[in-house]
Amino acid sequence: MRYWAKLSKYTEMTSDERRVTRLNISRMSKEYPWGGRRRFNAYPDYIKKKFGGRVQKLTIDAGFSCPNRDGTKGYGGCTFCLNDAFNPSYCTPSKSIAQQITEGIGFHEKRYRRAEKYLAYFQAFSNTHAPVDILAKRYGEALNCEGVIGLVIGTRPDCMDSEKLNLLIDLSKKHHIVVEYGIETIYNRTLERINRCHTFEDTQAAIEMTAGKTIHVGGHLIFGLPGESRSDMLESAALISTLPLDSIKFHQLQIFKGTEMEEEFKKHPGDFSMPDEDEYLQFMVEYIELLSPGIVIERIAGETPPRYAVLKPWGPRYDQLLVKFERLLEERNTWQGKRI
Repeated sequence: MRYWAKLSKYTEMTSDERRVTRLNISRMSKEYPWGGRRRFNAYPDYIKKKFGGRVQKLTIDAGFSCPNRDGTKGYGGCTFCLNDAFNPSYCTPSKSIAQQITEGIGFHEKRYRRAEKYLAYFQAFSNTHAPVDILAKRYGEALNCEGVIGLVIGTRPDCMDSEKLNLLIDLSKKHHIVVEYGIETIYNRTLERINRCHTFEDTQAAIEMTAGKTIHVGGHLIFGLPGESRSDMLESAALISTLPLDSIKFHQLQIFKGTEMEEEFKKHPGDFSMPDEDEYLQFMVEYIELLSPGIVIERIAGETPPRYAVLKPWGPRYDQLLVKFERLLEERNTWQGKRI
């Protein structure tokens, strides 16, 4: 039995109706509002329902830049950014997109169980920061590769306009298209401090412009940015829940060697929230209790090779961290959206 046929209706319920709904879920059913048995709206379950099996993302560096790097809006890029820290070894713009996809398939076949369908993930920098004809050519090269059923396009909210959106809408008629916006934070003071060169109002506008089309809208949020307290971060859940997002990724702040943020951290360490893994998982449980159950969660944390990190990374790999997170949800008998 599904208690919320339409998740959007939950926000319209009275407090008493919400309480009854939560009790029904807790006492009578192992199935949650999103139709799954895990205690959060998990991305792998969403993908399996939509495509009938595993779909592997293949990271691509298509040679784009960012408006806060090339002088369009500023220079230096985001103070936390180091693309090498999350690009796989095969991923470099000196190779063609098709070559990166071919090598990416081989890379993942050695490490994970085989997938037959792939999403080309344009990840490095801002992947809509170019004229439409260039975007169409690079996206088309990826979509022409065997097994690629769609695109995931990581970008900034100030790098989208109606012309680019129309291109993506056209591609979505035959392919699965995801636009993943770097939100990072809802606080303009933080966006200015990390040299984003755009506002949260820009983020809201871009997400609202993209939503309601035939495009899947994703977001990315970083916890622990300088100057933000635990309560600041928890309070962001209410506003994030009002955005018309289909999915979201959560990452803890990771400070990379050679970045401007490394220097800032050395000078002002007290401005940073750097929890250990257990503290972070406790925080994440509280956060998703406040998050709309309709938003699919792709990740709850990030990983980076230790050689890039200023601080020693957490011990567990992501899959082990996820097991601990789900165990904590069970111990607390809680789930995504419980406290809304």
